Amino acid sequence: MHKKVIHHFRKNDPVIFSILEKNVSFQELEVSKSNNYFRSLCREIIGQQLASKVAHKIFERFLFLFPKKRVTPENVLAIPEQKIRDSGPAWSKVRFIKGLAQKIVDKEINLKKLDGLESELVYSELRKAKGIGPWTTEMFLMFAMGREDVFSHGDYGLRKAIRQLYKFKREPTKKQIEKIVQKWSPYRTYGCLILWEILDND
Repeated sequence: MHKKVIHHFRKNDPVIFSILEKNVSFQELEVSKSNNYFRSLCREIIGQQLASKVAHKIFERFLFLFPKKRVTPENVLAIPEQKIRDSGPAWSKVRFIKGLAQKIVDKEINLKKLDGLESELVYSELRKAKGIGPWTTEMFLMFAMGREDVFSHGDYGLRKAIRQLYKFKREPTKKQIEKIVQKWSPYRTYGCLILWEILDND
């Protein structure tokens, strides 16, 4: 984590900064960029509504379907649906992945142009594929595109961590959460990474 990010939290959110002070290892968290956007989207689709550890195991089994773990739209289309289903993803996710692959092959979705788009336009492009909604796009923006200023209101883990960390008696409203996370901008993604790390440690 760059010093400017740590300084930003020191200045704008003492709660998050106190976590960084107590857990020096958290300061090593980094936002990185993927070199295979299609593979990353498959990972995020598989991870929908699953605990991270479960999603990781299923995705690892999914990867073994591909020679040298080379996940491409063409390779996905060549694998029978049942074989993908047998690796772990639910039937709906199998079809989402197949549908995404087909739209890329048919050039209805162009992953190569995403880097030049604002985050909202990335969502507009990806939503052409069934099964890709706000949460999946937000995870993709964070973990594949390396966007530093993304927050997901639809992520249960983030809401749970905020309730715990900021001592809400009940689950905070979207407005209450937004009041907190807007202080993190332009580094909201780092705030998310810290919250997820807190949950993992718990």
